Amino acid sequence: MKKGLLWIVLATLLLGSFDSLAQMNRGAIQKNNKRIMSYKGRKSNFTKEKRYLSVGGSLNALNYYGDLAPRPSVFSTDISFTRPALAVSISQRLGPRYTVTAGLMYGTLRGSDQSADADDMSSGVYRYRRNLSFRNRIKELSVIASFDVFENIATYLSRAPWTPYVFAGVAVFHHNPQALAPETGVDGQPLPQGGQWVNLHKLGTEGQYADLLPTDVNYGIEPYKLVQFAIPMGIGVRFKIHEVVDFSGEIGFRYLFTDYIDDVSRNYVDLGVLDSELARALSYRGHELSGPDLEKVMIPARNGVVYEHINGYGYEYPTNMRGQDNNKDVYMVTTLRVSYIVGKTMHKAKFR
Repeated sequence: MKKGLLWIVLATLLLGSFDSLAQMNRGAIQKNNKRIMSYKGRKSNFTKEKRYLSVGGSLNALNYYGDLAPRPSVFSTDISFTRPALAVSISQRLGPRYTVTAGLMYGTLRGSDQSADADDMSSGVYRYRRNLSFRNRIKELSVIASFDVFENIATYLSRAPWTPYVFAGVAVFHHNPQALAPETGVDGQPLPQGGQWVNLHKLGTEGQYADLLPTDVNYGIEPYKLVQFAIPMGIGVRFKIHEVVDFSGEIGFRYLFTDYIDDVSRNYVDLGVLDSELARALSYRGHELSGPDLEKVMIPARNGVVYEHINGYGYEYPTNMRGQDNNKDVYMVTTLRVSYIVGKTMHKAKFR
């Protein structure tokens, strides 16, 4: 009897222990499930050790948009005037998506009224008769921030195989527009500089250095500055082609704060206020054109000389517009860049 009672007591204690353990296990499972449901992942900071520096070289193409484009449109350019540019850059990776790049670029812009359609009576014929052209060698220093679509929170080795990105920044550039001087001046006499590229800024082709009257259309005009600011903006795509090498392509625009990248912005001035035959020949170039459809008029200038003009071009009159100063110039930069990550090495596992 005593032995049977002992077994009953032991069985009761054992069942109670199992029940207590089951309750404890259920509580632990419920608590663990709550932790899993509320878990948002461990934050991984882009620490200083994950940042990296890269240097790059690029071949660029420059295109001009402005008063001497084929058509009066912000999207009009002459592809045949595309000119190459070279650039070097240094980039600092600062975060999973962010990179800051400093770059130095040198290249040439070109534009000409001869790219307009002379049979286009809406605007082409006007541009053709204006007959202006230029080139401008650009030396640009820029600081640009880019934002990647695909992030990388790990080291440079784990960066995305490819990623699109957008960029914007600030640039400062030096420019100095030039034109190819004609063989003869407006007076019909040979020019010593004929056939040479000459700087337009110092000539003041719109009366920048002339003593204009308060009644003159361009009165108060100031010489434009040869050092200007720009706002670069654009898109690109970057490819990882090696552990420490990237290849990228970009299309970007430089939005300018000047309308004189082409030396053209406002109205014609009286040729007599300009101080040289070279300035007159490059301010008004309609004298280089001939044809039965060109109406010519004789206009006396303030220097006492009577010059022949295409009617509506080259002399002081409110509607004789040389350019459109309400639209600033723009140039486009198309970039192919190779970048090398410096100060990093790739260690591969060795198998034996």
